[in-house]
Amino acid sequence: MIETEDKNSRSGIQVITRAAAVLRVLKETQTGMSLGQIAAKVGLPRSTVQRITSALMAENLVISAPQGRGLILGPELTALASATQYNIVEHCRLLLTELTQKTGETADLAVVRGVGMAFLDQVPGTHRLTTVSKVGEVFPLTTTANGKACLAEMPEGEAIKLIDNEWQRNGIKGDLKGYLAGLAEIRDDGLAYDLDEHSSGISAIGFAFRDWAGALHAISVPVPSTRFDEVKETIEIALRETAANIQRTFT
Repeated sequence: MIETEDKNSRSGIQVITRAAAVLRVLKETQTGMSLGQIAAKVGLPRSTVQRITSALMAENLVISAPQGRGLILGPELTALASATQYNIVEHCRLLLTELTQKTGETADLAVVRGVGMAFLDQVPGTHRLTTVSKVGEVFPLTTTANGKACLAEMPEGEAIKLIDNEWQRNGIKGDLKGYLAGLAEIRDDGLAYDLDEHSSGISAIGFAFRDWAGALHAISVPVPSTRFDEVKETIEIALRETAANIQRTFT
């Protein structure tokens, strides 16, 4: 009897482990992945992956991608993620406050959501002229400091899909090779820059990090471009200190 229970327990753990592996693979795509692609990534037979994904779809943890492009993570995971959102906000709130104290500028926390960057929290700067964004707003990836920082941390193939998607939506014919070279520089340096690219008159510097679950976040400091040059070095130093604190927390 005990042997049977142990066997069932091991089998149940194996199923959970395999389901988690499938979800982690799907986390890497925003546009969909076929059963065959998932099977190749997780090293399981296609039939096994089909059984697992069918069970996950029944719970809305996985859904069909638009236009039949395979499978993507489902809305139930978004609901679960939102339940943990306050943890990341609370965890980073003091760091954002300290960042604002060091620079006098606004400090933002954002997360990659679908095809954009969603703002989770913000500590306003102390200057009379400052930049403010509404929590919950979604901003593009390719023209913002926080978006670029996150793109630089993604697998190149996934980043290219998101870049192409954003450029096509906005009718932009960009230099992909040059843009990817810029992402490589961000990856090496650790900081990304928006110099009047997203909004005229506003520049920003930011860095990306992954939380406990592997979700990509970014902390950035937007500044009116009129004083960007004079505060740039101060912001860079403060952001690198914040990035080091974040690194110690999530590793």
